Amino acid sequence: MSLNNAIKDKQLEWSSVMDIVNNVRVDELGVIERTSSLATRSIKREAKLDALKRIVTMCDLTTLEGEDTEGKIVQMSSKAMSPDPGDPDVPSAAAVCVYPALVSTAKKVVKNSNVNVASVSSYFPSGQAPLESKISDTKFAISEGADEIDIVINRKAFFEGDYRKVYDEIYSLKEVCGNTHLKTILEIGELKTFENIKKASVLALCAGSDFIKTSTGKISNGSSREACLVMCRTVREFESFGFGKKGIKVAGGIRDAKDAIRYLVIVNEELGDEWLSSKYFRFGASSLLDDVLKQIKKLKTNAYQSSYYFPRG
Repeated sequence: MSLNNAIKDKQLEWSSVMDIVNNVRVDELGVIERTSSLATRSIKREAKLDALKRIVTMCDLTTLEGEDTEGKIVQMSSKAMSPDPGDPDVPSAAAVCVYPALVSTAKKVVKNSNVNVASVSSYFPSGQAPLESKISDTKFAISEGADEIDIVINRKAFFEGDYRKVYDEIYSLKEVCGNTHLKTILEIGELKTFENIKKASVLALCAGSDFIKTSTGKISNGSSREACLVMCRTVREFESFGFGKKGIKVAGGIRDAKDAIRYLVIVNEELGDEWLSSKYFRFGASSLLDDVLKQIKKLKTNAYQSSYYFPRG
């Protein structure tokens, strides 16, 4: 059963979801060729500055380490609000992403800005915990002021073929979130195949996720343009049959502006300009921001700034 046949009447019963998942097929060679073709696209100098500033607005500055302190969160949150204090033309980032225990600290810093506070939950990054614990984790983050929640799919259940458990957990966590935006991390480096990536994307979107996200950033293969293209096409199918626009977040290994622009090209070509905003597309890559700021400065002054020029997050 195609996605069209299953959801054209907006009746996402579990049997329909399973029909979609069980019949997922992806033209792997086509994905690779399309991605390679889009990587050759270039943008003109006058459009590049706009693209770089868009990337800044799409960045989720993230710190998810055991050594995180309140001071570190304050510093990162301040940077998110004013990435380049010497250039007021540079916009703020989209969000800061922290552990639940540090949400309130970040919230105090960004409360009078456009920067959201995101929190990982559901026992990030493994997701290996009972649903009750995941729900408690998520409720706590929201009670502390989180605007967005990033969860991880139950990969154990996925690889065991228990797709209903994967779906039910996401559905339950979305119910807890309510109007709080839910991003569901697929961990594409573990899923490995394009068909698995699409299956996981379908499960997450059908269960109510507002965003699908490539990775926790805790494994070596966190993101790829090919995976992004597969996710874009799944989002496009989902939207084209009346279920609204959903977002995509790419995280893990995106460190320079050139690579980020390639992702923007994919999103623009596969989904259109409407998705080129923080409402529907994000980068989870704190190290990316410094390179983007350097490139903005280069375009404006024709000279590169040293890395220490920009305040560290």
